[in-house]
Amino acid sequence: MKVLVLLGGLSPERDVSLDSGSAVCEALKNSGNDVIAIDTGAGVLIPEAQSKSIKAAVRHEPPAVAALTALDKKSTLRTIRETDLSDIDVVFIALHGGSGENGTIQALLDLAGIPYTGSGVLASALAMDKDVSKKIFEREKIPTPDWTIVESIDGGDYVNFLKPIADQFGFPVIVKPADGGSTVGLTLVKSADKLSSALQLAGELSRKIMVEKYIAGRELTVGILRGKPLPVAEIIASHELYDYECKYLPGMSQYVVPAEIDSALAGRLQELGVKAFQALECAGYARIDFRVDATGEPYCLEVNTLPGMTSTSLVPKAAKADGISFDKLIEIICNDAIARFRK
Repeated sequence: MKVLVLLGGLSPERDVSLDSGSAVCEALKNSGNDVIAIDTGAGVLIPEAQSKSIKAAVRHEPPAVAALTALDKKSTLRTIRETDLSDIDVVFIALHGGSGENGTIQALLDLAGIPYTGSGVLASALAMDKDVSKKIFEREKIPTPDWTIVESIDGGDYVNFLKPIADQFGFPVIVKPADGGSTVGLTLVKSADKLSSALQLAGELSRKIMVEKYIAGRELTVGILRGKPLPVAEIIASHELYDYECKYLPGMSQYVVPAEIDSALAGRLQELGVKAFQALECAGYARIDFRVDATGEPYCLEVNTLPGMTSTSLVPKAAKADGISFDKLIEIICNDAIARFRK
């Protein structure tokens, strides 16, 4: 099988994508596949998809917005255009955030008639916009924390929103870009005096800012593979919030897979995970994130259509608990994509 891996990209999750892409390339080569990779952010073709050269570019903090806009977008299109895609069996999308996850890349590949991993255009767009996806959750009776949307303001003067937000939610609240990921731009706001700066931070990354009721409790997640739930995983973070450092720095979080919860709660989370996956019309694989409060009530936070894909990421950990190795998982995802495009 000949696989093109798309990685890097121009979103604030660029470094996470480089890490995922490196691991995917290595797994595909371990299984005897021909692999090439394109960094869609820098417009760089990596003919043999050498994981060491990819990993060398990975940092452990989100890149600054200025650094992302400095990358050459035109060279990306030129590199893709000049790459012979005629004999590619499938594209593995190892991008996170931005045009790699919001349906844009998926639409281009659909137009080219090339099979690709993960969800299609519609599901990718719906899941990326957390405001829209939560509206669908409500319609489908999938419990989700209460929220409101604030439009970003040039200059960052959010004074008129501070009291209405405090009156509606109290504190603490979560403030985040409505279309971001990897907790980039996310703040747990515990008092009114910190709200304005949190809105400013999220507003620098998105035109839509989500303010969401904070659910104190446990962080649990359900991986979905080919429409079926994997074992539930629990995240125990060193910080109060499962933030960027806890996600990507070694030793900052513990992962319990399967989660040490009763079978009724595990079954409920898996049921809701599949329901959310189907409600957004996802395909292939995804990860559904939940908070469970002190009473045992689960709340669906979001659907990740392109979750992290290193051997230590949550979906691979859940797959391993189900008897599926990382290399096998990547192979299953690719074969599933090819089969779906043949229908």
